Amino acid sequence: MERKMKKVGMVSLGCPKNTVDSERVLGDLVSSGFNFTADEKDAEVIIVNTCGFIESAKKESIDTILEMARYKVEGKCKQLIVTGCLAERYSQELLDAIPEIDHMLGVGQYPQLKNIIAETDSLSRNHVATPAEYYESYTDRLLTTAFYTAYLKISEGCSNRCAFCIIPKMRGPMRSRSPESILAEASHFARKGVKELNLISQDTTMYGFDLGMKGGGLVRLLREMVKVEGLKWIRLLYCYPTFLNSELVEFVASERKVCRYIDVPLQHTHDEMLKSMKRQETEGGVRKMLDEVRRKIPDVALRTTFITGFPGETETHFRHMARFLCEMEFDHVGIFTYSDEEGTTAYDYPGRVPQQVKEERKNILMEFQQEVVLRKNRARIGKVESVLVEGFDPQENYLMTGRLASQAPGIDGQVLLEKCEAEPGQIIPVKIKATTDYDLIAEPLQTALSHDPRPSIDP
Repeated sequence: MERKMKKVGMVSLGCPKNTVDSERVLGDLVSSGFNFTADEKDAEVIIVNTCGFIESAKKESIDTILEMARYKVEGKCKQLIVTGCLAERYSQELLDAIPEIDHMLGVGQYPQLKNIIAETDSLSRNHVATPAEYYESYTDRLLTTAFYTAYLKISEGCSNRCAFCIIPKMRGPMRSRSPESILAEASHFARKGVKELNLISQDTTMYGFDLGMKGGGLVRLLREMVKVEGLKWIRLLYCYPTFLNSELVEFVASERKVCRYIDVPLQHTHDEMLKSMKRQETEGGVRKMLDEVRRKIPDVALRTTFITGFPGETETHFRHMARFLCEMEFDHVGIFTYSDEEGTTAYDYPGRVPQQVKEERKNILMEFQQEVVLRKNRARIGKVESVLVEGFDPQENYLMTGRLASQAPGIDGQVLLEKCEAEPGQIIPVKIKATTDYDLIAEPLQTALSHDPRPSIDP
């Protein structure tokens, strides 16, 4: 009986893939009889699901662990459990440095949590070395996103070997989920009111390679997913450029439920840097791929990421990337400064770039991109577009907010809605009236949408 009465709190850090892991953990615990609380002061068990991808993420994770450790004195916490990528990388170091941690689990031990929480006298604190386990089903996930949107992880791990990335060592090679389990999860959440699914993995375009599907696995999966009743938007995130093939591009162009939105992280554009990064593409190949995407999907929204200050990056390399960014005019861009991560190939590279130079280059790229976004947003003024309504703006409560199909949750801009009476989760047509740099201002034309939710329409 005591086991069922324990209150569990969780702090989830890092990327959407970590969010899905946290939701699986919470769903597993709640279905096992534990109670979830969003108030750490009231939690008897606090789980910190960490990120260990780059230096800033590691610092945030450590700071959060220390903050949660306070509740062992100031709150009701009896067990502080650390999981996730940072735990996978530095389990014993963290246990030695932070004695308040009761248990340490990596990315493959999540299903063990319910037993560890119930066992108050466990002699072992470090569970990272134990055999990995994986959830067979994701349908018990306890969504932490709004009811109308969810992330759907289609594979685990990564088989690429980019020189700057530690993910393959933390999460292992890519392992695709079965199409049956993914479609069951999509149908389950659609029945619960989810209208937008954001497909994620370390490399979404490689889905099914390990299942013998070769290059067409993602399209085969999408062909079945678009049949799920209730789903309106399916968005593709983390598409590796080398495997973004013609079949996928043509399917996105033809299928109304798949958002005309492709996230394709490039990291750099100069061939010397791409080779040093151990990327599989070349600038010529990237240009050919982007040209095909835009030719076949004229209204596509493209998101990418770049890294500044990779070892050996000269001013010439950087200027080459800056020209490419200005020329290609991406809709959304994320810029990261290179983070030196032990265990990666680049950790031993010569030609270190000073942190100040990395930051300066990042800021230059962001200034260029801001001009691109402002120009693109101004071009939308006067057009009618479809918006997924999200709720009231927390700062201006007379406004509601929403997103276009060309705006992914949490990472892109949003639409500020004036005189909106629609309910969160509705997809409605709006007329774009103005722009505030990254965001748009619009007025609804009606409260419910009866036509194709994807296209833009000139009034």
